[in-house]
Amino acid sequence: MIVLGVALALGVGLGAAIAIARSSSSPARPVSMGPEAANRNPRLDPGMRLDAAAPGFTLTDQFGKRLSLGSLRGKVVVLSFNDPECTTICPLTTTALLRAKELLGPAASRVELLGVGANPEATQVKWVRAYSRAHGMTHKWRFLTGSPAELRRVWRAYGIDAAVRNGEIDHTPATYVIDARGRESRLFETAMAYSSVDQLGYELAQSIAALLPGHPRLHGGESLARIGLIGPKQRATLPRSGGGSVRLGPGSGPHLVLFFDTWETEVTDLRAQLQALNGYRATAERKGLPPLVAIDEAGVEASPQALPRFLHDLSQPLSYPIAVDVSGRIADGYRVQDSPWLELVSGSGRFLFYEDLAAKGWPTLPQLLAKVHAALARAKR
Repeated sequence: MIVLGVALALGVGLGAAIAIARSSSSPARPVSMGPEAANRNPRLDPGMRLDAAAPGFTLTDQFGKRLSLGSLRGKVVVLSFNDPECTTICPLTTTALLRAKELLGPAASRVELLGVGANPEATQVKWVRAYSRAHGMTHKWRFLTGSPAELRRVWRAYGIDAAVRNGEIDHTPATYVIDARGRESRLFETAMAYSSVDQLGYELAQSIAALLPGHPRLHGGESLARIGLIGPKQRATLPRSGGGSVRLGPGSGPHLVLFFDTWETEVTDLRAQLQALNGYRATAERKGLPPLVAIDEAGVEASPQALPRFLHDLSQPLSYPIAVDVSGRIADGYRVQDSPWLELVSGSGRFLFYEDLAAKGWPTLPQLLAKVHAALARAKR
């Protein structure tokens, strides 16, 4: 979801690219990294310092009420641009926003979370309401939208590129921290990294606390060090929903691995598709094909109860194991870029094929079997 391609191709970071594009009267300065920079998580944006008036706007929230940025003067505002149909970076960003407010404790009452829609094809209130509901955020933020013309003015004012490219929505994954006087203080970019979500929340919380009276201490800490990922060449044991565990990696044989989140019900018929995969499990067992394991990305679910509740409400139980990846280290180690995401890995940890189901749609059982057979045949050559 990285855009502003020319600037990024030249090696300019997102924050600097936006600052240049907007010609702020006070130029952005990168945050000092200090001696610990060598061990800092390279997938985590430390934020870009800004000092400019935040452009004003008035849009409509998920409740159908008009809201102006100026009406929030006196509070610290965290303003994030999100696609209400997004299955990639946006859920990571909104999870980080909620984590930041948790860390602030009582001081969070002086903070307002705002989202602005960044999808030219989903501008109706129903979309920002559905996203808020799916992610358990209905009463935890204000997700704003407006007419296409209103949104384009806001995007332009904040240096946001939001467009349809090759049939998919592309937008700048930017989050601004705005102080109580209405001035931009910090700009963050969310990377497509499940394992870095808590770290981003901590960075946001630190930036917010620095703007609040008394600079309140955070209710919790977080190392910002590099995170070790767990890929298919490493052994891993994950907890299994309902009890027990699931083993992955060398020694466990080839696996068909499905990464998913229960909030995908907003954009796809997840229940029907997961139940249809019972057919693959039965066929695989009969024909000696790689077994299926599904992995829920629990770190970006609305709550710990989201998965158990979802599974309980299915009309028929799933016959294959559902593992739980709380840290996101498995998803990042398996190079997951969207959700749902399907991969076939060999017993030695080789990637044999992957499928972005969010972009391409779910395969039928015959299509899936054909893909698995073809990939296994290629692997023997």
